[in-house]
Amino acid sequence: MNLKLPPQHLIAANVANALTEDIGDCDWTVQLIPAAQHGNARIVVREPAIICGQAWFNEVFHQVDASIQIEWKVAEGEYVAAGHIICELQGNTRSLLTAERSALNFLQTLSAVATETHRYVEAVEGTAAKVHDTRKTIPGLRRAQKYAVTIGGGENQRIGLYDGILIKENHILAAGNIANAIGMARTIAPAHVSIQIEVENLAELEQAITAGAVSILLDNMSLEEMSAAVQLAKGRAILEASGGVDLTQIRAIAETGVDRISIGKLTKDIKAIDLSMRLA
Repeated sequence: MNLKLPPQHLIAANVANALTEDIGDCDWTVQLIPAAQHGNARIVVREPAIICGQAWFNEVFHQVDASIQIEWKVAEGEYVAAGHIICELQGNTRSLLTAERSALNFLQTLSAVATETHRYVEAVEGTAAKVHDTRKTIPGLRRAQKYAVTIGGGENQRIGLYDGILIKENHILAAGNIANAIGMARTIAPAHVSIQIEVENLAELEQAITAGAVSILLDNMSLEEMSAAVQLAKGRAILEASGGVDLTQIRAIAETGVDRISIGKLTKDIKAIDLSMRLA
């Protein structure tokens, strides 16, 4: 499942929470500025990036002041070079400055996810492997971050516990064995809930395939083990590599022949894109 832009009510809720924690009862600093003053502002990107998060950025300014005018100079998902002016705004100066930080926080964070994802996608170009995210996201921003992954060219793993079953070591122990765990999952899962099982070695992989698993996560396997897993599976199941994947490894992992590579770093270890707002 790949997320499109989340529904507007979810974006509005993200923004409302951000503004509440930032503004509280009052933005005291903007009281230094005459209440009727109007101004122009521009957003400049300070490093190369894929721009993502315009809907959240717009919503911040419009929740603060619906009269603020926003003109984007780039499209969502567009790659821009350092120094590029990506957006211009007009409106009440107090409102512009009150909304600035929350709006940039969303735009910097989601652009970082999209940009980082794109680096990983480029690294596996020419192979059959697809780059997937995980549930290792910033609390409250999962749907936003997973949307940003798709803007960067990646794909979404399950969104949460509600739309996919991932049978891990402790689940297998509790169920008794791999076959029991897969059988129980099939019994309880509605049609829209995916089922995947995690294995740690080739013996477990064989058991999972024999039990009818169609999606198998290879947990922290070596390159040699992954290559052997692909040969053992022979297309009978979708194989996903996971565990400590970074840019130095991903090409070699993709070349083993796995179908998917899931990477927590796309959403949990990101560095915000350097953006700034300047009054004109």
